[in-house]
Amino acid sequence: MNTAKLDANGIHRSRLFAGACLALFPTAFSFALVGGILGQLKTEFVLTNADVGFIGGAVLWGMALSLIAVAPVLEKIGLRVAASGAFVGHLVGVTLLLLAYFSAGTPAGFWVLFLGAICLGIGNGLIEAAGNPMTAALYPEQKTVKLNHFHAFFPGGMVVGALLGWVMFQIGSIGALNLGHWTVHIAVMYIPIIVYGAMILPLKFPKTETAEAGVPVSEILRYTLTHPIVLLLILIKMVTLSLELGPMRWIPDVLENAGMHGLLVFAWITGLMAVLRLFAGPVVERLAPTGMLFFSAVFTGLGLILFSAFETGVFQLLFAATLFAFGVAFFFPTMVGLMSERFPKAGSVGIVLMIGAGMAASGTLQGQMGVIADRYMPDALDEQRTVQVMEQVQNRFPTYVEQAEAAAGDLEELARLGFRADDVETVIRHNERALTYFRNNNQLDGQLTGNALRSLLDSGLDQEGELIAEAGAVLRPADNYGGRMAFRWVAPIALIVAGFFAVMYLRDRKQGGYRAVKLETSDPGRGAS
Repeated sequence: MNTAKLDANGIHRSRLFAGACLALFPTAFSFALVGGILGQLKTEFVLTNADVGFIGGAVLWGMALSLIAVAPVLEKIGLRVAASGAFVGHLVGVTLLLLAYFSAGTPAGFWVLFLGAICLGIGNGLIEAAGNPMTAALYPEQKTVKLNHFHAFFPGGMVVGALLGWVMFQIGSIGALNLGHWTVHIAVMYIPIIVYGAMILPLKFPKTETAEAGVPVSEILRYTLTHPIVLLLILIKMVTLSLELGPMRWIPDVLENAGMHGLLVFAWITGLMAVLRLFAGPVVERLAPTGMLFFSAVFTGLGLILFSAFETGVFQLLFAATLFAFGVAFFFPTMVGLMSERFPKAGSVGIVLMIGAGMAASGTLQGQMGVIADRYMPDALDEQRTVQVMEQVQNRFPTYVEQAEAAAGDLEELARLGFRADDVETVIRHNERALTYFRNNNQLDGQLTGNALRSLLDSGLDQEGELIAEAGAVLRPADNYGGRMAFRWVAPIALIVAGFFAVMYLRDRKQGGYRAVKLETSDPGRGAS
């Protein structure tokens, strides 16, 4: 290591910051790549929209769990321990997700995916816990700007992940390796995890800003948990992060069901976010953090309203995506910067609690968006075609069970058939539940019908290619409509948030403008951990 680049406390500031930025790539990949394989997970594991919403939400709950757990002790354990925990969480999470492959189609499959998502989220949360206060400590005079630069690597990583996922889908199979399969997309995440671990874990880490100033942990906790504006900012962070991450998880899947390349639109959104964050400096200077957050909320709400209104159309959807990107780009880093600049005494506790509470709320919103999508899906299902598909399954699929059972033990005959009895019985079971509900209630149930059609799509029976194609043609428009209705329900929340930041901005203007608060350092010789 080049000692010429070390500061007076032995801190390699540029390498630490670069490594922390790269450490956001696993978090970004967990959003971009997983967002692109939701359809595969739904069919291969026979999951509902709500199921995949809760798996996606588990990543956020894992982040929330680690952030909230580490917040009270981060000042004591130090940033290095948090970064090391992130590395372990990322490795374990990715490994568990890959192991779920062996439980596909069984009830255990959902839970292995869920546990892997939780562990991956813990890694994501711990790198946030280390990276945000570390950035504030490394650049005390440029907190909001450098936090925007730091968080540019989250959408930047999502661009890389989304484009990489799209390219792998387009290439398809190379020999026996199917690059479009979800396991390959998950395995790619090992690369940035190993690289960032080798890059930053051997280095010396700085102390947090409050530790540098000698503020006792008990005083930090008391201040954070009793200051009304700090608590209000944590509450607002729960809303703004939900508005950013909840819809972002569903956008690729909803657009894919409209016949568009959802990952490419996702890449457009995240690319704009990365660029906007990298050039946040002039915006911070002109509008101040509170003004930025006001416009962010307005654009986010408008973007979601347009997403709910446009079913197809490249230009319309790209316009909606652009508005949404301009909205959510500054939410995360500017909220953290606002907390750190205006309430520095809250220290890493305030920052980490803010992010943790936001992640918890985001995970819950993702699941609820899936519930809303399932509730509205039957409104867009062609009832007659859907029932006809299920009746054909009921009439014809028992014969396939008999064929597979007759071939049991004969590997050549099973290979010729191309399916097992268990595979077909899964389709029949889900189909019977949906069809029974329809006959008893004279209406389709979103979750049950979705399960029936997805299990049929996943069966892959060559003998039923036309029926499977018909099931897909029935299901895709309904999944698109359900997702768009979920966007519509979320959009008004953004406009309420805009009102809050408008009040803060006007109040600052009345008092002479936005001003950052500084903590005095008690011992200038202290500085590393």
